[in-house]
Amino acid sequence: MLRPWEFQIELNLSCEKALYIQIADAIIVAIKKGNLKQGDALPGSRTLSKIIGVNRNTLILAIDVLLAEGWLISKERVGIFVSENTFLENTFEKDIISKTEIINLKSKPNIIFDDGLPDTQIAPIKELSKSYKDIFNRKGKWQLMGYSNELGDEEFRNAICHMLNFKRGMNLTHDNVCITRGSQMAMYLTAHVLLDTDSYVLIENPGYKPAWDVFEKAGAKLLPLTIERDGLNIDEVHSYLKKYGFKIKAIYTTPHHQFPTTVTLSLAKRLELVELSNIWGFTIIEDDYDNEFHYANRPILPISSLENLNNYVYIGTFSKIIAPALRVGFIASSNNLINKVGNLRKVIDVQGDNIMEQALLQLIKDGDVKRHLKKSTAIYKNKRDEFDVLLKYYLEDKISYTKPEGGLAFWVIPNNGLKINSIYSNLIKRDVQIINPESFSYKETINGLRLGFGSLTKTSQEKGLKVLSEIL
Repeated sequence: MLRPWEFQIELNLSCEKALYIQIADAIIVAIKKGNLKQGDALPGSRTLSKIIGVNRNTLILAIDVLLAEGWLISKERVGIFVSENTFLENTFEKDIISKTEIINLKSKPNIIFDDGLPDTQIAPIKELSKSYKDIFNRKGKWQLMGYSNELGDEEFRNAICHMLNFKRGMNLTHDNVCITRGSQMAMYLTAHVLLDTDSYVLIENPGYKPAWDVFEKAGAKLLPLTIERDGLNIDEVHSYLKKYGFKIKAIYTTPHHQFPTTVTLSLAKRLELVELSNIWGFTIIEDDYDNEFHYANRPILPISSLENLNNYVYIGTFSKIIAPALRVGFIASSNNLINKVGNLRKVIDVQGDNIMEQALLQLIKDGDVKRHLKKSTAIYKNKRDEFDVLLKYYLEDKISYTKPEGGLAFWVIPNNGLKINSIYSNLIKRDVQIINPESFSYKETINGLRLGFGSLTKTSQEKGLKVLSEIL
């Protein structure tokens, strides 16, 4: 049995992409280029994992992805083969891919300060892989292959409710929850249920632009709110309400660790915001994107946990808990709004990933998620403290910042008056990339840099901050 392609897959351990995804992508490229041909057999999983130099469970997870996507097929008691339904590229197309890969390799910066992504190297991939495989060994596995509830698996929604009720002070049942493919889908569904062309939405500035894009696609107009030391400017909320009144349908906020500044919305402002919401009828859309990572006492409870709040949408995600590639999020709200969300969900996506929901549910039941959060929070707390030391050493007299009590990023403000766009472009020239300041600014660029530390090694952090220090 011929196995013509030598499996020389180079893995990037510092890349935010999970190892099993890197392996899967490399095999797909080999199939597209014709290195692996239709009908070619792959070595056994034990042999192949040794060749590539990864844990066998990681390799199996990559194979499962390729089987699910149709690149490979499994023949019982024979082996794994390249599917005969794959289409090979012609020489011209292969040349384009080759040139693109070379360009990407040359243009990708050596050090990337992301906006606060987790370290995929510590993700519980082994446990998730085992859980995913176990599902296919169950007696009732075929029941999972059919259609299910558009809101998501009921048992999984119950587990989400249990977490929100006991950890975040809410009072929900599974009818108050819809599982989504990540937080972006959650915002899309929310926006198209709540908003129309006559709507206005209050947004934080600086803030999370992908959410703004969703609101504008739904037809709404944006009204920016300044961020202060204790969160959004509540006086500006009053001013907008006086001007636009009931046309303001929602406010989008990240009150726990504001994106991108990391500040926490004060209790006084939270209570006033709830009062205004109840009076004017606008919905508080609360994006609690990194509630899990908090390094002091305990996380502040969500605005959505306040009992007298009438109109709320609470959005959460597993992408920060496990890895960005895991697209599982959720919406929590009133039964009425969740039903509307479910009806819209059916139009664009009949149901979620039922099997992945079951796999995550098993991790929750087995305590793997709890253990991972305990371990990862300790790691990130240590990384935050190390990053704080490096900032003081290299940049103390050049920037202003407050050490964040949670999350995976710092917000720093240069003291020298140098234009923020100039800092960004000069860093790129020095092979260091930060998040483009324009990506979280409404119209005029905000003076500040968001530097994610969670996914970087200490060595990379130090090299990047040294370059930033020299530029400033």
